[in-house]
Amino acid sequence: MYSPTLSGVAANSESGSRVFIYEVAGLRQNQVTDQTSFPIRRSGNIFIAVPYDRMNQEMRRINRLGGKIVSIQPLNAETLKSINATPGEGVQSAPAASAPSTPSTPVKEKHDQKDIPVNIYRPNAPFVGKCISNQELVREGGEGTVRHLIFDISAGNLRYLEGQSIGIIPDGTDNNGKPHKMRLYSIASTRHGDYVDDKTVSLCVRQLVYNHPETGETVYGVCSTHLCNLSVGADVKITGPVGKEMLLPDDENATVIMMATGTGIAPFRAFLWRMFKEQHEDYKFKGLAWLFFGVPYSPNILYKEELEQLQREFPDNFRLTYAISREQQNAQGGKMYIQDRIKENADELWQLIHQDNTHTYICGLKGMEGGIDEGMSAASSKFDVHWSDYQKQLKKAHRWHVETY
Repeated sequence: MYSPTLSGVAANSESGSRVFIYEVAGLRQNQVTDQTSFPIRRSGNIFIAVPYDRMNQEMRRINRLGGKIVSIQPLNAETLKSINATPGEGVQSAPAASAPSTPSTPVKEKHDQKDIPVNIYRPNAPFVGKCISNQELVREGGEGTVRHLIFDISAGNLRYLEGQSIGIIPDGTDNNGKPHKMRLYSIASTRHGDYVDDKTVSLCVRQLVYNHPETGETVYGVCSTHLCNLSVGADVKITGPVGKEMLLPDDENATVIMMATGTGIAPFRAFLWRMFKEQHEDYKFKGLAWLFFGVPYSPNILYKEELEQLQREFPDNFRLTYAISREQQNAQGGKMYIQDRIKENADELWQLIHQDNTHTYICGLKGMEGGIDEGMSAASSKFDVHWSDYQKQLKKAHRWHVETY
């Protein structure tokens, strides 16, 4: 039975005063990794009362003891009634913090800044590579054109990491007679390239086409059209790489949640190839990767064969969830957007995001963040947690990554 005087539950801060009940299965005592006197049941599930500001710390402790969190519920009369209806069950308190300095916010992921290549080539002195492949990715019946391009970079010193971008300077001049400015594109290949020989870099480029708001004239994006029409063997001016926001964590046991629309799939293709398709002695992914991918039509699912092959080969480590807006319906009968898939899986995502080694990445059209925040807010509100406040903690810990355009 829960008692408000249980050690570790009471807290003076407003956030600490909120308490949640963890239902945990398979918990075991480990004298090497956890020197506590916390009582452990030898069979069945246990219920642990945890203050809001100790949730992440308690999740780490449970993971160390081999436990699995079955559910997280806010502490209220209905929760207690449900627990106490089961003979022999009761609520235990989480152990007190071992030291005042124990972090109560998401743990910051550390990167060795010296190993991140940045601006090896600049706009005033770009590297000139060659296009060796230019393939259409949108299948018949799809919308628009998207090309997968591979550039030979073997003649230069360009190095990059998964999640970075390169700049492309299109040929020609603008209306003022000046050379076109550089445009950035997310890299769609791992650091080793599509041929795994360290000699190429790949992009996923959608041709920008729109009607002029005043004249109604069809306008084609300068750089995207230049790339989509690039001939094999043609030169291409490359700058960069740039970017530290979207880097893949080094932790081979991490949970990596990816949310993409359209060509926002580019950095995640690089992630997934490094995780699963390439096999290197210095990196063997053993965690969970979950991709949410939003497109208008099935033929617009970029890299569909690659993604579904990885899902078949690694069912325990890779989950793939599509949101096809013009073909699927959400629970309300409307179009199925990525935020609807987030809402459908919000409870599970909420529990995953609480783990210290979970990283969430968002890439695609600007504005998609709003729908995702709406879905996560719906889940966090069930636990009396304000999503925007918790999201700020994740960003500060470098575990919530956004790159939209």
